[in-house]
Amino acid sequence: MTDAAPTQTGSATLAARHESRQGLIFGFLAYGLWGILPLYFLLLAPTGPFEVVAWRVLFSLVFCALIITVTRKWSLLFGVLRQRRVMLIMGLAGVLIFVNWQTYVYAAMTGHVVEAALGYFINPIVTVFLGVLVLRERLRRIQWIAVGISILAVVVLTIGYGTLPWLSLVLAFSFGFYGLIKKRVGSSVDAVTGLTLETAWLAPVAIIQLVVVAGFSGLTFGTVSPLHTMGLLAAGVVTAVPLLLFAAAARRLPLTVLGLIQFLAPVMQFLVGVFVLNEPMPPERWAGFALVWVALIMLTVDMIASGRAPRRASLEPA
Repeated sequence: MTDAAPTQTGSATLAARHESRQGLIFGFLAYGLWGILPLYFLLLAPTGPFEVVAWRVLFSLVFCALIITVTRKWSLLFGVLRQRRVMLIMGLAGVLIFVNWQTYVYAAMTGHVVEAALGYFINPIVTVFLGVLVLRERLRRIQWIAVGISILAVVVLTIGYGTLPWLSLVLAFSFGFYGLIKKRVGSSVDAVTGLTLETAWLAPVAIIQLVVVAGFSGLTFGTVSPLHTMGLLAAGVVTAVPLLLFAAAARRLPLTVLGLIQFLAPVMQFLVGVFVLNEPMPPERWAGFALVWVALIMLTVDMIASGRAPRRASLEPA
């Protein structure tokens, strides 16, 4: 009996380490894929952002339906369909993620990748800010300072741009509110079921959007090349796979660790925008980003010191 207990403890420790290693791999893969999304969308040219998002919605729905079929989880989906409140919440979440996707793809395909990266750097700060406004949460002094620094960063960037960095703000706030909405359904809706319901709500909008695009400029699907067509078809896979990897990571890692990994995506987007796509970085833009990074460092240190972590729903990029 005395030998068995240490052996069981050792096995449990090894199993926990294995789970953590797997979680880190899944997490880095998820955020790494989200980080290079701008390059994927650029490869879909000459397709415009509105057509790309419409196909992304429809093919994501198809891909999710295939996953549910393979995993035999239709009963889980039908169970959620019977919950009217949850369905309405998922519909609202669908609207917010549609705004987020459309803004992100537009930014990626029109030379504003750095501005999109800024949106996801700001997102954790916006989540904290929305917690105060919507959930009436109390912030500690360092959190208030971080929020204040981020507001100063927006002012600096606005002066530099000559206008508000609206792409960044739309991305940050649409995803911030999306996180709050998803928080309402909690763990009752998994990643695949949630994406299925959101894209199902958006399918009619996507179809209307395709009809409008066809009337104005014509659709590119199936007219450019077989490789281009495969790229559009893969939009569903590109959308769903990082979400599945994220879900696998979230089950294996503490949210504190996952919260730190989340910065990989905007860092990669920033590097792609600056060093691959050669987007301009004048001094005032560097100053604005530096202020945002200072605010993020403060929030991260506070998060680790207090043992708190960002909400899971706010960790999933577009």
